[in-house]
Amino acid sequence: MRIEESFREIFGQEPEVVTRAPGRVNLIGEHTDYNQGFVLPAAIDRSVWYAGRRRADRKVRAYSIDFQDKIEFDLDQVQKDEQHPWSNYLRGISKFMQADSVKLPGVDLVIGGDVPREAGLSSSAAVEVGAAVFWEKILNRQPDPVSLVKLAQKAENEFVGVPSGIMDQFVSALGRKDHALFLDCRDLTYFHVPLSSDVKIVVCNSGVKRALAKSEYEVRVSQCQQAVERLRARGLAINSLRELEPAELEAAREALPGVLFKRARHVVTENHRVQCAVDALKQGNVERFGRLMTQSHESLRDDYEVSSRELDTLVELALKQWGVYGARMTGAGFGGCTVSLVSPRAAENFVRAIQQGYQKALGLQTEVYVCQASNGALVAT
Repeated sequence: MRIEESFREIFGQEPEVVTRAPGRVNLIGEHTDYNQGFVLPAAIDRSVWYAGRRRADRKVRAYSIDFQDKIEFDLDQVQKDEQHPWSNYLRGISKFMQADSVKLPGVDLVIGGDVPREAGLSSSAAVEVGAAVFWEKILNRQPDPVSLVKLAQKAENEFVGVPSGIMDQFVSALGRKDHALFLDCRDLTYFHVPLSSDVKIVVCNSGVKRALAKSEYEVRVSQCQQAVERLRARGLAINSLRELEPAELEAAREALPGVLFKRARHVVTENHRVQCAVDALKQGNVERFGRLMTQSHESLRDDYEVSSRELDTLVELALKQWGVYGARMTGAGFGGCTVSLVSPRAAENFVRAIQQGYQKALGLQTEVYVCQASNGALVAT
C-alpha cells in the first residue's frame, strides 16, 4: 500500500494506524443542505489515506504526499497556518477534539490520496473525516458516528473558515458500497438507498477551478435567508425553505423579488426532486432518476445560476451519448465536476466521446473518473 510505504520512507518505522476516508459525489440535492433540506450523495472509490504512529511528546509531524510538504505543530498550541493551508483541516480536527476534553498524543503521520482537489468531490471532507477517524483509532476508541461528523464539519466551518453544510462529512463517514445515502440535513436522519448494479457513476472534471464558488456560495446562503425572512413577514410560519412545497412557494411569489424567488424555487423544487429520486431508486427506475438529475442541472443553471459554460457543455455532451440516463453539475458550482449515470456497457465509449467532444467544443481537456459507490470511513470494508 502506497501510504504505508511512504510512511516507512519518511519516518523509518512501520505505521501503527492506517485509515481512509472517501470523497463523495452528490447525485442530486444541490445547495439544499444549508437550507435544512434533503440530499442524496454517494461515497466514491477515491479516498484520502492516513498512516501514523504515536510519539512520546505532544508534537504532530505530518507529511502530505500530494503537496510534497511537511509541517509540525504542538498539540498544546494549535493555530491556523496560512503558509501550509492543507494542514489546517488536520489542525482543526486536533483542536476541537481536545476541546472536548480529549488528550491527544503526539504523532508522526503521512497523508495522501486520489480524491481530486477543487473538483467538487469533497477532498476537504475526506481529509477531515480521515483525521478524526485516525485520532479515534490512535486512542483505541469507537466513535459515535454523528458526533464525529459534526466535529469534522465544525473544523471546516470554524477553523478553516468555509461555511459548508454537513452532507460532505456525513457521507464520507457513513456511505455504503453500492448505495446512495439519503440525508435530512435538518435532523440528520438518514438511510441508505440501493443503487442499481446496471449503472456507473461517471464524474467529468471541467478542469476549471471554482474561483467564484466561495464568494458566490456565501451570496446564495444570504439570498435564501432573505427569502425566508420575506416569506415569514408575509405570514408564512417557516424557519427554512425546506418547509415549503412548490405550490406554496408559487402562491407566495409576489412576496419575493425576482432573484430571491428564483433562488427559493431552486431549493424548494430540488428538495422535491430528491424525494422523487429516492422513490425512483427504490423502484429500480433508473430512467426516472436520470431525468430528475437533468432537471436538477437545469434548475441550478437557470434559477440558482451556479453553473458555467464548461459545466453546461459537459452536461450537454453527456446527454447526447448512448447509455446515459441523466447528467448534472455537482458541488458548489462555477467549475468543478459533472456527474452522469451511465450504463456499464456504454462507459468506455462515454469517456472517449466526452473527452473528444469537450476538446472540440471548448479546446479544453477533461479528466473522467468512472466510479462506484463505496463504504465510508466508519463502515467496515
